[in-house]
Amino acid sequence: MKYQFLLLLFFGCPFIGLAQSTQSNTFCNPINIDYTYMIYNADKNLSYRSGADPAVVRFKNEYYLFVTRSLGYWHSTDLQNWDFITPEKWYFQGSNAPAASNYKDSILYVCGDPSGSMSVLYTDDPKKGNWKAFPLILNDLQDPDLFIDDNGQAYMFWGSSNKFPIRGRRLDRTDNFRPAEKVDTLFNLDEARHGWERFGENNADTVLGGYIEGAWLTKYNNTYYMQYAAPGTEFNVYADGVYTSNSPLGPYRYSPNNPVSFKPGGFINGAGHGSTVRGPQDQYWHFTTMAVNVNIGWERRIGMFPTYFDKDGLMYCDTYFGDYPHFAPSIAVKAGKFAGWMLLSYKKPVQVSSFLKDYPAANLTDENVKTFWVAEKSDSTQWIQIDLQKASEVYAVQVNYNDYHSNLYGRIPDMHHRYSIEGSLDGKAWNLLVDRSASFKDVPNDYVELAKPETARFIRYKNIHVPTPYLSISDIRIFGLGKGKIPAEVKKFSVKRETDSRNATISWDLLPDCQGYNVLWGIAPDKLYSSWMVYDKNSLQMRNLDKDQVYYFSIEAFNENGISKRTKAIEIKPQ
Repeated sequence: MKYQFLLLLFFGCPFIGLAQSTQSNTFCNPINIDYTYMIYNADKNLSYRSGADPAVVRFKNEYYLFVTRSLGYWHSTDLQNWDFITPEKWYFQGSNAPAASNYKDSILYVCGDPSGSMSVLYTDDPKKGNWKAFPLILNDLQDPDLFIDDNGQAYMFWGSSNKFPIRGRRLDRTDNFRPAEKVDTLFNLDEARHGWERFGENNADTVLGGYIEGAWLTKYNNTYYMQYAAPGTEFNVYADGVYTSNSPLGPYRYSPNNPVSFKPGGFINGAGHGSTVRGPQDQYWHFTTMAVNVNIGWERRIGMFPTYFDKDGLMYCDTYFGDYPHFAPSIAVKAGKFAGWMLLSYKKPVQVSSFLKDYPAANLTDENVKTFWVAEKSDSTQWIQIDLQKASEVYAVQVNYNDYHSNLYGRIPDMHHRYSIEGSLDGKAWNLLVDRSASFKDVPNDYVELAKPETARFIRYKNIHVPTPYLSISDIRIFGLGKGKIPAEVKKFSVKRETDSRNATISWDLLPDCQGYNVLWGIAPDKLYSSWMVYDKNSLQMRNLDKDQVYYFSIEAFNENGISKRTKAIEIKPQ
């Protein structure tokens, strides 16, 4: 029966406005690709697009992105602009938690059959997608990771469970990837010691155990970095940790700065079940799963974060201001760095042409991907106007569409979004900032960098066409710089580890004219690699610390004008 399922595998340009950049130097998470509408919940009338469990691989100095249940995959030359490929032969329902590997730029290998039983697929022409399958079936694989070492030795790693560990075994690449008899156990969750591995939103579930999943092995400077995800894809604390070893099959050592990829605050949360790839200029990038979680817990998007290995060999991902504009992978020297453009639109007044009850205009500027506005109609009479309240320099705009009763499934041909965005100083005379009026692109999370900054107080979105029955948008995010003062340094910053030292209570004094705060922490004053963005509040309850680890904490404040000075890092020992 499993063999029969495997056989199913094989039988089955925008108009540029005056102020719109023709070549963007920046990007903004979540990445703007034409996500596929899922088909495996169609029987429940759940229509939503999703991208999750990204496997990104470099092949002949170009890049391929494989995503769960996407009925194909994406290609890029720069890790920023992606084009969807419908391969000649592919998985009947799309690959599930896919794995991808490249050996010496000769052959690209992929696996990830939804059944859990799979062959390794291969091609030397992924743009065409004439995939072939080795005849040998590998069984009982959940979240596979295929790794081929520099010497040609192949390995398979797998695991997706709240009980079983990450495991691995050797494969014979010269014999259809035949597996060795021995299965090696690498490691499992240790929630009693690692707070971030605990289940639930904010790691707050005290009953259910977390899931370990999403193995991905990266070799750097002869050290093997085995990445894994926990505790669950639908939570704001979905993250990737790492163990290191001198050998692919271990023994592995837990990294003290875990989780290495973590984004629990801000507009869109989650940074787990990812893959790491060497990008342009040899800068590493970690592609991750981010939660939308409106229509269903598995409604997700893809994020990308610059990734580093420090002088002590610690791997870490930079998720600081992780859903604000950052410099693109192809930009020399600055690649991955925060652009310094602040959010001008947060909680600013909004007027709209119409709205459905329970989906008001205020949802458009609340910095929450889980809330959204729905218009009464989806035609060209619909508009949104945001008052920034002060004249500001606008650098970029992000429009995040939402799927409200979309009733779409699979890959829909000729999907596109058309709209325009205008700016004004007085609400009367308008300048065109973004022109998508003749676009044929499907842009569910459209990010547009302006060719040059435009001074504006009012921003107006004018709808022309959406491919969905309803016009629904979670947030329109306006980035740039205000002309006022940045916040002062935060006062009375306090961090108290609880008796359960996996938990900490953090507090500080509220500042006037401040949007939010970044709480930063790490295992040394010069290793504050993790951050948590907090809007409006002056407290944070953390449940993601490692029990016996000493940490250092700092905080900064920010508003539309910029970022305050950070407080001096304070040492916090476990109880």
